[in-house]
Amino acid sequence: MNQSAAPSGLKRVLGVPGLTLFGLTYLAPVAVFTTYGTVAQTTKGHLPSAYVVALVVMLFTAISYGRMARAYPTAGSAYTYTQQTFGGHVGFMTGWTLMLDYLFLPMINFLLIGIYLNSQFPAVPQWAFTLAALLVVFGLNVLGITVMSRVNVVVVGASVVLILVFVALALKHLSGQPSPAPFEVFTPGEGVFAGAAILALSFLGFDAVSTLSEEAREPRRDIPRAIVLTTLIGGLLFVLVAWMGGLTHPGYGDFANPDTAGVDIMAALGGAAFETIFVGIYVIGAFGSAMTTQASVSRILYSMGRDGVLPKRVFSLLHPRFKSPIFAVSVVSVVSLVALFISLDHAVVMVNFGALIAFSMVNLTVIKHYVVDGGRRSAGDLFHYGLLPLVGFALTVWLWTSLSGVTFQVGLVWMAVGLVYLVGLTRFFRRRPPVMTFSDADPVTA
Repeated sequence: MNQSAAPSGLKRVLGVPGLTLFGLTYLAPVAVFTTYGTVAQTTKGHLPSAYVVALVVMLFTAISYGRMARAYPTAGSAYTYTQQTFGGHVGFMTGWTLMLDYLFLPMINFLLIGIYLNSQFPAVPQWAFTLAALLVVFGLNVLGITVMSRVNVVVVGASVVLILVFVALALKHLSGQPSPAPFEVFTPGEGVFAGAAILALSFLGFDAVSTLSEEAREPRRDIPRAIVLTTLIGGLLFVLVAWMGGLTHPGYGDFANPDTAGVDIMAALGGAAFETIFVGIYVIGAFGSAMTTQASVSRILYSMGRDGVLPKRVFSLLHPRFKSPIFAVSVVSVVSLVALFISLDHAVVMVNFGALIAFSMVNLTVIKHYVVDGGRRSAGDLFHYGLLPLVGFALTVWLWTSLSGVTFQVGLVWMAVGLVYLVGLTRFFRRRPPVMTFSDADPVTA
């Protein structure tokens, strides 16, 4: 079927620039300050080192996502790849675990919007800002991906301008100071790997790109490129900001509030005016990230609903005019209401477990799909489809072992709930879970 003509499904309107902007908006470059204070303390001031480690790990996994996006150009991300490669049961559990990550990411962004705006307007309660942002994001997601793509340009543009101004002010500040050791923050230090495990949260935009395969004009070509570009550009921006922040504010333990460490750094560099500008652009970035994270998880729910894994008549429902998954978007918004009464610390620990499980499984799917099932075993194929994803899997497991005990507790409980649901869905595994049907394209092996 011609991929440009899919009148009954999602609209194919995105190219590499739009997909990359979506991924970068999801990453929210200024969100480096979301975990800045916490990870700076964890790594004893070696935050840039932790970002470098996380970037290397994520690049290996991003390549694997690109390989599988080319094989299965349809909505669903890690859920789709695992389901098609390892079967419906494993695919369901992977998708269910990943939903823990995706469902709570919009909530984290709504929380951050409330926290930062309340820091500037303390007379207005935090929950009021959070609720207002949630309602606006819901409306934009219902309007569809074309409207969001236009908003993404503004969000990424504002974030990049802020980062450039921040770097310029940092360099100006450093020029008048005794010369610091510029690369000391890149040396290995205590807590770097634990910090890198937390920072995996910062890179989730690259796999979100794969959830838009049914809205990309040329998914087999454009999705892999956008995934790698998102990871590389976002990672380099993170490293740059962390580096400048470490040089201008070496005291990693003296933040008034680790959740708003960026406010302290910006105030020290540019005064109250720049602090206000930073908060404004940070909120715009968090808003854009909330918008795109909600879009991604709603498309995963749509994909699982279309399969019949979730109730098909409601989760596969598209808006008749805007062609957006209206019921799935509504479910994500309802879950995000938890942001009105949960702390940021508790929200963050719920996220990385699902992400790292999904990353591990996607690396394994490359080996299974191309080498085991596809029989691609030349020296070059074994390098590209065997060694690289195996390294990505090993590095991801390495980060996974650095997660906190609370993260494991929440993650395992969530997996147990999913397993109970799967048992009921399959009548104690006596029947197979519904299998993905491809509405616009058939899978390929190369």
